Formats: sequence, C-alpha cells, structure tokens
Amino acid sequence: MSKNNNNNNNKSVLRLKDYRVRSSDSLSKVVLLHNLKDDSGKFNPCKGGNRHTWFRRNVKSVAFMFVLTAFMFLLDSVMVSVFGSINFHGSSSTRNSDGREEDSVAHKERPTVEMYGRLLNLASSALVAEEFKQESLNFWEEPYQEASKWTPCADKRYPTSLGKPGENNGYIMVSANGGLNQQRVAICNAVAVASLLNATLVLPKFLYSNVWKDPSQFSDIYQEDYFMRMLKDDVHIVQELPLHLKSLDIEAIGSLITDADIVKEAKPIDYIRTVLPLLMKNKVVHFLGFGNRLGFDPFPPELQRLRCKCDFHALKFVPKIQEVGSLLIKRIRKFKYHAAERQLDKQLLGDFTPSISSKENYVERGSSRYLALHLRFEEDMVAYSQCDFGGGEHEKKELEAYREVHFPLLIERLKNSKPVSPAELRQLGKCPLTPEEAALVLAALGFKRGTYIYLAGSRIYGGSSRMRPFTNLYPNLVTKETLLTYNELAPFRNFSSQVFSDLDNRFTNFFGYIFVTCKKNLPWVQLAALDFIACATSDVFAMTDSGSQLSSLVSGFRTYYGDGHAPTLRPNKKRLAAIFSENSTIGWTTFEDRVRKMIEEGQRVRVRGSGRSIYRQPRCPECMCRS
Repeated sequence: MSKNNNNNNNKSVLRLKDYRVRSSDSLSKVVLLHNLKDDSGKFNPCKGGNRHTWFRRNVKSVAFMFVLTAFMFLLDSVMVSVFGSINFHGSSSTRNSDGREEDSVAHKERPTVEMYGRLLNLASSALVAEEFKQESLNFWEEPYQEASKWTPCADKRYPTSLGKPGENNGYIMVSANGGLNQQRVAICNAVAVASLLNATLVLPKFLYSNVWKDPSQFSDIYQEDYFMRMLKDDVHIVQELPLHLKSLDIEAIGSLITDADIVKEAKPIDYIRTVLPLLMKNKVVHFLGFGNRLGFDPFPPELQRLRCKCDFHALKFVPKIQEVGSLLIKRIRKFKYHAAERQLDKQLLGDFTPSISSKENYVERGSSRYLALHLRFEEDMVAYSQCDFGGGEHEKKELEAYREVHFPLLIERLKNSKPVSPAELRQLGKCPLTPEEAALVLAALGFKRGTYIYLAGSRIYGGSSRMRPFTNLYPNLVTKETLLTYNELAPFRNFSSQVFSDLDNRFTNFFGYIFVTCKKNLPWVQLAALDFIACATSDVFAMTDSGSQLSSLVSGFRTYYGDGHAPTLRPNKKRLAAIFSENSTIGWTTFEDRVRKMIEEGQRVRVRGSGRSIYRQPRCPECMCRS
C-alpha cells in the first residue's frame, strides 16, 4: 500500500508540475509518524504488554491519522478527476476574451480537426527549411516610416480647449455594463457627455453581471485620484452624489436612461435634445448600461480630444495590476528587456516597468521578442456565426443546441429571414478564424517555429484537439494561467466569495492545485487587464477579429504610444477566405505572397476616417500630432 501511495504521490507531483505547486502530504505523514513513536524513537505500540494503555494514550493520534489518510485519498481522487478533465485551458466552462463564463457542453477530448491538411504539411516543411535562414521579411517592425511621425498629444492644452464649464447643469451617473473593454469605452464616453452637457460626472460604476460574476468597481481597476486629477481642468468629477440628491428615486422622477432610450452611436445633438432637458429639470440623470451609445462623427474636435485624453492618459491601472502585469511581461520575455524604456510600458506598468542596469547588460542578455495573439474562437462566437468549422455532424448539432439555449433572438430572426449557407458566410468574411487558419497566416508571414506566442483571452472552442494544428507549428504558446502561479494571482481573488480565505498561508501550496477548479471566483474583469497589458506591450500584436473590443483598444493604444515600433497584424477575413478556398491547389510560395500582401495593406498608415472609432484609430489631429 505504501508503494501505491508513493506512486500516487509521484503522479500527483507530475500532474502539478505546470502549476508550480507541490503536495505536502509527505510532510504531514512524517509528523504523524513522529507522534506515534515511543521514547526510544522506534515504532513499537505493543511493547511490554501495555498495548491497551498505549492505545488509550494515543487514541486521538490514531483517529487523526485515519481521518487524514482518508482525506488524502479523497484529495488524490479529486486531483485525478480535475486534471484528467483539463484540456488546453484547464476548465470545463468557457470564457470569452473579457473573461466571460459560458455554460458549455462538456468538452471531452475529441479527434483533431484539420480543414487544410495539405497547407499544414506545406507550412511545416517551410518552417523547417526556414529555421536556420535569416528572416527575409520582417513583420517584427512597422513597414512604414510615416507611423513614427505621429506622436501623442491629447493631454496638451490649447487656446481652443474647452476647459471646465463655469455653470453646472446637474450630475451624470453612469452604470456601465460589459467587460473591461466595454467599460473603458463607456467611461470615456461619459466624460465627453458630461463636458458636452456642462455637467458634473459622478465616478462611473460597473454593473455586476451574472455572466462575468465580477464585483470589481472603478477603484479596483483604475487609479481614482489620478483619473480625477488628470481631468480636473476639463470636467467636474466627484466620487458620490451630494446628499440632497442621494435620496431621490431616479427612476420615479424619469431620470433613469437605459440603452433602449438612446440610439446606438447617438450624436451630440441627440443628448442635447433628450438628455439635457431632463438634467436641467431634475439635476441628475443616470445612464444604465451605456453600451456604445455615443458616435464618433460629427463630433466637436475638443470633445474628441477629451475622449483621447481619458482613454490614453487618465485611465491607469491600479498598482496591483501593474505589478502582476510587469511580472507577466518578465516571464514572457524570460527576464530579457528592451534597451530603452518605452512609452507603452511606462503608461501601462507605471513604477513597475521592467528596466535594466546598463546597455552592456542588455547587449549581453538580448531581448526576448514575443508575439501576442488575440484568437477569437470561443464557443459563443463560433455558435453565433453559423459557420462550418470542419467538425462534422457532432459539432453542427452541438453548436445548434448552444444557439437555441443562448441566442433565442437569433433563432427567431433566422426563422423569418432567407437562409445563408455556411459556405456563403465564409466567402463574405463572416466566419471567425480557426486556430489552424491563424497558424497558417503566421507561417506565411515568416514567423519561425520557435516564436514565443502569448495567447490572450480564454479557452478555445474544441480545446486541445482544435489547438493541436496550431501548437504543432508553434509549440511555444503561453497564457497568463500557465505563466503565473496561484500565489501570484492571489491579489485578484474575489474578496466576496473566497473559497480558501480562512486557510493558513502555510497550506496555500498544499491546496493550490484546486485553484483551477475555483477560478470562477476570480474577478475576471481585473484579469482581462493582464491580457490588455500583455497584448499592448508585445513586440507584435496579431488579431483574428478586428471587430473585437479588446483588439480595437489594444491596437489603438499601440498606435498612440508605439512611436512607430508597435506593429499590428490585421487579417482581412474576406480576402483570406478566398485564399483558403484554393487550399487543394495553391502553392506555398503563392500562398505566402497573397497573405503578406493582405497584411501589408492593413498596416498602411492611415488617418482616422469619418465615423471610425477614435479609440481604435487615434491617428488624427484631435488625438495625435504629426511632426
């Protein structure tokens, strides 16, 4: 039996290796055995015919030993079941890029899905051939020098700046919904609306969602004092409503404004016509939700500048996020840093920005480059798209069942509309890129097999079987969960639902492996900030869906602070679908050329177009200055 226990312990340690935790059961057993020794130090419970006397004296120790032994067997069984069910992302529930948890069908290990087997073979051969060659095309750098001519200047004061209004028409409250990125946009839109309506902004609140299960508020994510100080010359901001307004029933007096009351991408005139009269009458309005309820054009230039100042300057992560974010970057880069401090790093990491002592040290150690990839292939997105991803009849039925449960409005709309085939959807560029397609794009761009890749977001639909074509080409794939330990993520634990909050610190490592089973107790909005940091500070950022809020905000941040040295790769899904449609005949050289041209065109330096998001494309006179 001892041999079996030792085997179990060895297996446990092996299973826990990637999570950097160790079981302390061996230590516990030593303590127990020590308690059962007699004065001579030998195990002799029956010595001298006093076995009954010995048993009475040690009955508590014996009972405790049996209880602990039973507990260890139970713990080992739990560990086996937990880690036996872990696939690529270690959980049976899915989360999207904002950390959202989805009730999903159990993801059992399934056969590897390959839609482009021929191209995968060609890519594998090409990567082997290129391994020891010098890179001919360098997508690690911005291809156009024009990008470096645009510099940040949204925080500068100009004679035309609006300044803080002399009159105060009332107070604006905002309760923003969504995840980290939706909340960030809502905050800066609220700042602009407060300035537009000559109102005082109450520090925005974040709605608690049963989807994200995160009670985090503004001060848990952003530095309150810094935010208010940065915008003090532009808009009045207070932490709470004054006492005489707190007692009002906002809904009863008609000052509650939901997303149903304001059109999507509303114009400033809409707020002046509908919101301002309410504000002046009741002295307070409350925007509930406030999701994407302010357009970009036409819009007063100074208010556009204020939005940029809010997003790129006023919103700084709290020190605990900066500290763990800095540790994450160190782990990704293997503790090798840039020769010079970058604006990107300083803005996101503050005082925790990694640095080196000298340039000589930098030359000696080098800089470990990495590519950050935001791979949008979560179950909700895959199901909503109605596309075919090569998983056969089982996958088709699984996604249909998911749609019926999670997207009833989509089902109703489909009943009353002309059906569009999965093939047509793919040709129109409506289908999310699979991990397989993403890997083929990177291979076509010349990224070598050893490229270090940080995967942002969360679990990929299909788990490890769907990721296998990717990891076969690019094995150096990491996430925040694989790089950070339980203790290092401890500051993000949900204070309102701590499973192990009462445990003594000495038991942390012992119970640490159970962390993967209770990750839902973590504040996922705060954890999404780590993905934001890792993507924004990467040497190259690649996205698979340009409509994603995270991808949009990260690419905007890199444009604003990148100084022309923060390339972003944006595939055109429609053009890419046309290329992949020739999978059975296209040669690898032709495939490379067409993919590279597509990406290069997406990297052209363009001034923000009318109606485009200023958070995603800040390269315009309202946000940046051209030297």
